[in-house]
Amino acid sequence: MLFNSSIFLIFGLIFFILWQYLKDNTNSRLSLITISSFIFYGWWDWRFLFLIVGSGMLDYFVGLLISKYPNKRKLLLLISIFGNIGSLAAFKYSGFIFGNIDILLSSFGINTCLKCNIPDFMLITPVGISFYTFQSMSYTIDIYRKELKPTKNIIQFFAYLSMFPQLVAGPIVRAKDLLPQLLVKPKTTEQERWEGLRLIVHGYFKKMVLADNLANIVNHAFVQENLSGSTIYWWLAITAFAFQIYFDFSGYSDIARGLAKWMGLNFNLNFNHPYTSLSLKEFWTRWHISLSTWFKDYVYIPLGGSKKGKARANINMWITMLVSGLWHGANWTFVIWGAIHAFFLHLERSFNWPKYFLNNSFTRIILLIIITMQVWVAWVFFRAADLSQAFYIVSKMFSFNNDLNIPLKITDLVFISMGIFREFWIYHKLNKKSFYPKSWSFAVEVGLMSIFIIMIIFLRGPGSQFIYFQF
Repeated sequence: MLFNSSIFLIFGLIFFILWQYLKDNTNSRLSLITISSFIFYGWWDWRFLFLIVGSGMLDYFVGLLISKYPNKRKLLLLISIFGNIGSLAAFKYSGFIFGNIDILLSSFGINTCLKCNIPDFMLITPVGISFYTFQSMSYTIDIYRKELKPTKNIIQFFAYLSMFPQLVAGPIVRAKDLLPQLLVKPKTTEQERWEGLRLIVHGYFKKMVLADNLANIVNHAFVQENLSGSTIYWWLAITAFAFQIYFDFSGYSDIARGLAKWMGLNFNLNFNHPYTSLSLKEFWTRWHISLSTWFKDYVYIPLGGSKKGKARANINMWITMLVSGLWHGANWTFVIWGAIHAFFLHLERSFNWPKYFLNNSFTRIILLIIITMQVWVAWVFFRAADLSQAFYIVSKMFSFNNDLNIPLKITDLVFISMGIFREFWIYHKLNKKSFYPKSWSFAVEVGLMSIFIIMIIFLRGPGSQFIYFQF
């Protein structure tokens, strides 16, 4: 079920009507969340509910057993990890793994087609499988680390795991943050309800007005037969994609956080204006925060983090970024995307070069441009259909030719400019300045919300699913 669909509006209306009657009783509240979340997820394909239930049942019982048999907790944790990773491997990576084995064997003259023997249903990536799998794994890992006590209430556990606002595209919520909230009788203030509405409206504006309109530019650019040779065009096209994926994903997170606020719950911020970053390290503290902290806490630090010297720290960082790339998709383009970020992060760590650009406003702008170019080049591989297309596009971006064949309309440039202007406004901290008396604040906010709603209705782009549903 898509947030930007009419069926979700009906679903949401029914849910919040029932919520008013059932929220005061703990069991009724948890049951409503769980049943509604299963309906929300099963609307896409009910058969894949067995995956989330299976993953959840495994970790629910493993959590209880770790607490009961602490001397066997390492074995139990491995059962949880292998069970979850096995599910991911089967449904998300089986085609990639066997396809690459076929290619490798063919280079030795051995012709096989292992990929041909994979059942068709295993070649369909279940929506949001990476999100809820990581969320479920974090539960057992935290119990293993004695940072969390397992819940004995299975409905509470599934209310946490299947929480519909963030189920299929995050943010990834830790059990130690959400489980306690679920047992507290929800109470919301007028300010919290207003903040929830503001987040939801901003989220829909980002998705339906900005991301969906930018999608037209991006989809046309990456059609194989339409590949242009213009340097200017490709920088504009990648800029369009950078803002499309940002507004698409942060828009989903905003809607999820807004819905949670209406339920009396709190989800942490998932995006903090990453395109204003003055280093790649800073970028990863601002982009998809819930995932980057997950990899830091459950991959980078367990590998040793930075405690075993600079060389080992860089190796651990490379492993983490490559795994992060593979998490995003079963394609070498995602692995290269992770490798590009690892390479530039390695340079930053080794030479700390961004500090030389922080002296004044002019050099800071130069630094911002350099960091942006690094992120944009990586985005090429993230979006490209294959490596050959990605390398072609990067070669054209840096050929600096004078080809002015730029197949963009004025409206396309307007939506690109809106994305740039929004981050420019944040970068210069203009959002912190008041251009009107404080007494006008509420009226101005209501006015802006009204404008956003009108734009959502009349300027929305072609409806499409959220990009991160595929992950």
